[in-house]
Amino acid sequence: MHEPTRADVLEHVRCVLCGSDDADLVYEAQYHLETDADLVEKFRASGDELLIDQVVRCRSCSLQYINPRLRGDLIVSGYTDGEDPTYVSQLDARERTFAGSLGAIERALGGKGRLLDIGTAAGAFVAAARKAGWDATGCEPNKWLAEFGSRHYGIHIRQGSVFDHDYEPGSFDVVTLWDVIEHTPDPVAVVEHCRTLLKPGGLLVINYPDVGSWIARALRRKWLFLISVHLFYFDRRTMSRLLGEHGFDVVLMRPHWQRLELDYVLQRGASLAPRLSSAARRLVSWLGASRLHVPYWLGQTLAIGRAVKLLVPVLLSDFSLIPVAEASWLSTLS
Repeated sequence: MHEPTRADVLEHVRCVLCGSDDADLVYEAQYHLETDADLVEKFRASGDELLIDQVVRCRSCSLQYINPRLRGDLIVSGYTDGEDPTYVSQLDARERTFAGSLGAIERALGGKGRLLDIGTAAGAFVAAARKAGWDATGCEPNKWLAEFGSRHYGIHIRQGSVFDHDYEPGSFDVVTLWDVIEHTPDPVAVVEHCRTLLKPGGLLVINYPDVGSWIARALRRKWLFLISVHLFYFDRRTMSRLLGEHGFDVVLMRPHWQRLELDYVLQRGASLAPRLSSAARRLVSWLGASRLHVPYWLGQTLAIGRAVKLLVPVLLSDFSLIPVAEASWLSTLS
């Protein structure tokens, strides 16, 4: 047997949003890895590995995505294994971010209720939601993170993807995806599944890095969210289309500020200015401010979609059936 190469582990994909296979090149690939194991190890990283993949922009809908990309089964394998101590070092700061986000969710919903956090990592959002009085639970593909969070917070985090568990349809008031949608091999399937889990009028909350934000356009390839584990790069228009065509009315779209420790933020900035980052970290350490929680924004955007009343089948002239969301869609059929 030959040792697997890039040709064995990569796959060509169409635009997941509109199905087109016609795209323009945005960034050329910069591969330096050859074997199956190396590529999976790259996906197992803590999330700050610089982009080495080819990125394209769909000519039909403008969605940007990695193509070709690692095979779906290898992506799942990469997410499942590995440890992430860098992520869990920021749990306190992440809880503060989430505590603030819960206010916007509660206002949009009109109260509190039952909540599912998909890709919950170590469970910081679930913990923050429970402290605020929500009936919250979460699932996480990564075994190490799920086990760490269960121990750290004393809550049960289900290990695996949302498709691995038998959550009852229509049983949640809110489903959240914090920095998750851009990692999934099929965002459409995820959003459609979330719709089945929500009660009518329930909310889908998505935080994502906005490739159309002014800072992303200014930094281009130096934008910190251009990393190999991000398979898709949404902007406000493509995110609105993803939600609107799969059972949701968009009720909120706004910049999303997050909190992290100052030293961590400076460390993440090393790819932009290595020497400045190093000097700033030394100064901050000398001042004893390394663990200071600071707000930061680099294009993160919060989108909230409300599940429309029903999904009803509509019979077309060619006798095929398609699901159409009642409310905003049915009025266009008359």
